[in-house]
Amino acid sequence: MNPKVVVVDFGAQYAQLIARRVREAHVFSEIVSRRVTAADLKSSAPAGIILSGGPASVYAEGAFTLDPEILELGIPVLGICYGHQVLANLAGGEVARTDHAEFGRTRLRIDAGSELLAEMPAELEVWMSHRDAVVEPPPGFRSFATSDGSLVAAMEDRGRRLYGVQFHPEVSHTERGHDVFKNFLYDICGLSPAWTSHSIIEQAIDRIRRQVGSARVVCGLSGGVDSAVAAALVHEAVGDQLTCIFVDHGLLRVGEAEQVEETFRRHFQVDLISVKAADRFLERLAGVTDPEEKRRLIGELFVRTFEEAATEIDSAEFLVQGTLYPDVIESGSASAAKIKTHHNVGGLPADLRFALVEPLRDLFKDEARAIGEELGLPEEIVWRQPFPGPGLAVRIIGEVTLERLEILRAADAIVTEEVRRAGLERRLWQAFAVLPAIKSVGVQGDGRTYSYPLIVRAVESEDAMTADWARLPYELLETISRRVISEVEGINRVAYDISSKPPATIEWE
Repeated sequence: MNPKVVVVDFGAQYAQLIARRVREAHVFSEIVSRRVTAADLKSSAPAGIILSGGPASVYAEGAFTLDPEILELGIPVLGICYGHQVLANLAGGEVARTDHAEFGRTRLRIDAGSELLAEMPAELEVWMSHRDAVVEPPPGFRSFATSDGSLVAAMEDRGRRLYGVQFHPEVSHTERGHDVFKNFLYDICGLSPAWTSHSIIEQAIDRIRRQVGSARVVCGLSGGVDSAVAAALVHEAVGDQLTCIFVDHGLLRVGEAEQVEETFRRHFQVDLISVKAADRFLERLAGVTDPEEKRRLIGELFVRTFEEAATEIDSAEFLVQGTLYPDVIESGSASAAKIKTHHNVGGLPADLRFALVEPLRDLFKDEARAIGEELGLPEEIVWRQPFPGPGLAVRIIGEVTLERLEILRAADAIVTEEVRRAGLERRLWQAFAVLPAIKSVGVQGDGRTYSYPLIVRAVESEDAMTADWARLPYELLETISRRVISEVEGINRVAYDISSKPPATIEWE
């Protein structure tokens, strides 16, 4: 197993971004709660510890802090922004509110001799976001950088292997931010860039074989990237011990069911059972409007349908799931509040009879895609945009009916087609349509209509933890609107969602 670096989450919006920057340096990272103890870290033996930023003041009542014994473990520690201030506060330095808050791009002046900022120019443009600052470094620390609002913008205690920076090296606006992480990971922690797609596959195959042994394994193919990559990885590990079950719940996009069957039956030659269950899912969803209840019901019925199909497979003991790291975080991990229940994480029944195999649980979406490419999955599956496990059911606000499902499926196909035709499919993290539970007055032909509006949603993101609404060309939006209104009966208005995450989520439900 490759060594890891842990990121202690103090509630910053950038904690996941720090973890990603470490992984981009080909070192495995893991986000842990601020409640982590020295004993926890001693047993898990990380090669390095990074303290994230946070929203509070270190001297405020109830402020987040850190087990002080962590600083005595001899493991290199890098504090960033609030983490820098926590480090200074615990080690005996002084943190105070200054008269010069810094938000955004800031000039950093660097002194020679720093390990963390080695081979950096005398000045850098960095990203700051703070009102408080370290005004006196702790005993044993030396300051190596200043800015107009931060007298101690970078500090080091080489003897104790403790380092802190007030700026955010994980943000793309910071010049040479990647080099700051590389200096910490390679030179200070002594790590090498060994965490690659090839090593991830090798380690995953070994774990799967040790977990599964000679037992039979079933995998639920949903039509999305995650389950497809998970299935391909498990097939690489255990071959014909795997049977894939494709439960067509009738909530997929146009043509997806056919593509899944084509890929896994013909391309990978995997044993595949296809279950047509659209009527069962629609019946179960009748009258249900609460989004969490939808997710729970779909997750439960999905597994029950699965179990029925799996009775045909002798000694099936394991269920493969395409759970990703952001799914775990958003569904409520030790370091994150629950935002919504993900189908792969919180939507499973308590009496599930299978043990779970989750080979992608530690990966972000782009990492899973890289694995899929290396395993030989077709490009149209590897680069398919993220799609929720409950499918179009959570893009229909309110009750899911056959009529509303057919309206949304047809409209969503137009959105997908026009985004692809505009050459934007790879640039966008997701582009899709939402059907709300309201109707509005319109005029089509010479008559009055009372039909549904359609909401178009398109976002840009690296990992779905944060996302910015996409500035689609007006011409594209006009084409989508014209085609949807003229071609899809039941829609007379199109709106475009211009909210980012946070405060909104990417999906509406």
